[in-house]
Amino acid sequence: METIIAVKNLVKKFGNFMANDHLTFDVHKGEIFGFLGANGAGKTTAIRILCGLSSPTSGDVNVAGFDIYRETEKIKKNIGYMSQKFSLYEDLTVSENIQLYAGIYGISAKKRKEKEAELLKKLGMGEARGKLIAGLPLGWKQKLAFSVAIFHDPKIVFLDEPTGGVDPVTRRKFWDLIYEAANNGITVFVTTHYMDEAEYCDRVSIMDAGKIEALDTPAKLKEKYQASNMDEVFLQIAR
Repeated sequence: METIIAVKNLVKKFGNFMANDHLTFDVHKGEIFGFLGANGAGKTTAIRILCGLSSPTSGDVNVAGFDIYRETEKIKKNIGYMSQKFSLYEDLTVSENIQLYAGIYGISAKKRKEKEAELLKKLGMGEARGKLIAGLPLGWKQKLAFSVAIFHDPKIVFLDEPTGGVDPVTRRKFWDLIYEAANNGITVFVTTHYMDEAEYCDRVSIMDAGKIEALDTPAKLKEKYQASNMDEVFLQIAR
């Protein structure tokens, strides 16, 4: 399988504190890759590096075919990002948010209008295009934020706890969007605190104290740790 993210011996230090301790892993094109760990395990630090927002202390990192040290701007153009707060501007309308991000991603004005119309039709939000984000239901915000994050057809989308505080039904619908993106060839790199969502991933990495302690498919991890679900696997590692 084609490697879209390659990390070898990634180290990130803040003074004497080792946030990422010699991380080594690969992510494949079109894969849904779960990046799990308790608060303070080093997940967010690693994601910031992979997104080109922070530099490693040492190690080799290649994202979407670009070197993390020399080609961070090219990396940023080939990735999407969505955080727990959905990354939308509450005081802008649905249309204004789409147009803003399309401009940031360098999409031409003509193409923006075409893609906006397609997106709103797909999401069933045509009548909401002029409404402020602040007034939308949480599920709509979530769907729109994800769609905006992949509006420019990136090679990879990073989802940093995108379903935090969302009800189970809405979470499940959100994962349908993730599956669709992966089927279209977009690699999905996702962090989550919900262990049932780890079951939806093709492979899962579990970090503890800055190190990757386990990396495999959910089925193989459950077999290795003699666990009935990913909750039990996570608890064994985190303890």
